[in-house]
Amino acid sequence: MNFSIQVKVMPLKELLDPQGKAVMGGLQNLGIQTIQDVRIGKTIQLQVNAATAEEAKQIAEDASKKLLANPVMEYFEITVS
Repeated sequence: MNFSIQVKVMPLKELLDPQGKAVMGGLQNLGIQTIQDVRIGKTIQLQVNAATAEEAKQIAEDASKKLLANPVMEYFEITVS
C-alpha cells in the first residue's frame, strides 16, 4: 500500500531561529506589528510503500532521525495520510 507522509521539521524552541528573526524584522519594517513571533522550518513530503500505516510511519521516523532532521537543533512531527 502507498502512504503519503508529511514530515514537519522545526528548530527546537530553546534555540534561536536567525531566519525567523530576520523575517520578523522584515514584517515589522513593512508595518505588520501584530505578529508576535516567526519560526522557519521545512516540510518534507514522502511517498512510502508499506503494509500498514504504522509501518509507513516507522519508516518515515527512521528517515527523519537518520537524515531529514538534525536532533541537536531540530524536532520533527510526522503525519500519515
